[in-house]
Amino acid sequence: MRAAPAPVQVQMRNVALHVDASTVVRVVALRGEMISTSANRPPVLDDKRSFKVRVDSGEIAVDSSALTQLLNRYLFSYKGSPLRDLKVTTEGAQLKIEGELRKGVPIPFSMTAEPSVLPDGMLRLHPTKVTTLGVPTKRLMKLFGVELDNLISLKKANGARIDGDDFLLDPAALLPPPRIEGHLQAVRVDGDRIVQRFGPGRLPALKPPDPSAPNYMYYAGGVLKFGKLTMTGTDLQLIDDNPRDPFDFSQERYNDQLVAGYSKNTAALGLKVYMPDYHRVVKPHG
Repeated sequence: MRAAPAPVQVQMRNVALHVDASTVVRVVALRGEMISTSANRPPVLDDKRSFKVRVDSGEIAVDSSALTQLLNRYLFSYKGSPLRDLKVTTEGAQLKIEGELRKGVPIPFSMTAEPSVLPDGMLRLHPTKVTTLGVPTKRLMKLFGVELDNLISLKKANGARIDGDDFLLDPAALLPPPRIEGHLQAVRVDGDRIVQRFGPGRLPALKPPDPSAPNYMYYAGGVLKFGKLTMTGTDLQLIDDNPRDPFDFSQERYNDQLVAGYSKNTAALGLKVYMPDYHRVVKPHG
């Protein structure tokens, strides 16, 4: 049996990463590995299903608008989902989730929940207030001895379940491919953003060709394919050519950014690619 390709080391700083055309997550910092999903070929940057990212350490922030889209488009988009048309906002250190509960007929509901992290890395949302049709449901549930998992079934959900009155979410299940794996260690609400911190942080920091760049994605070691090129002993740094704001990057449309930018070879046979932000390259439809 052929051995799986060696992982490509990854390091990111201050990246606004598009998980689809309109949903963006903010990678404040990340250190991890790009793992091929096939023993027969290395990771291919053009094929988001050809690899997964194993996060060793990092901080990833998601604003309420992006979390709303992730819940509706990915986590609860399956046929028969009991939760529909969700909208997430923040209230101090808590999240407020509004939407429809499908129990025969649509029932509007609102839930305010306190986020925390379980030892296994699952994101826990503990309701502090629940209302349906304007009625304080949590009080009625307590009166009749009913828990949330008796009211809502998530048996078909991938990466979400209910334990008593708590929602338990797998952070990796919130995102479309490429799959991101990592152990969530802490979570906090910071203004309109939900900030997730991953650990344990065993991998040493990498030294990219341009260490002074504030916003970049760096790939090192192993074999990486992108476009018609194959890089052995990968040494590739994608750099924001406008460091005044986060590096707006789209993997699906990275070639458009590549064409609009320019590259420089390094003395160590590496490559530095300076790219404009995604929103400056792609014109909005309409």
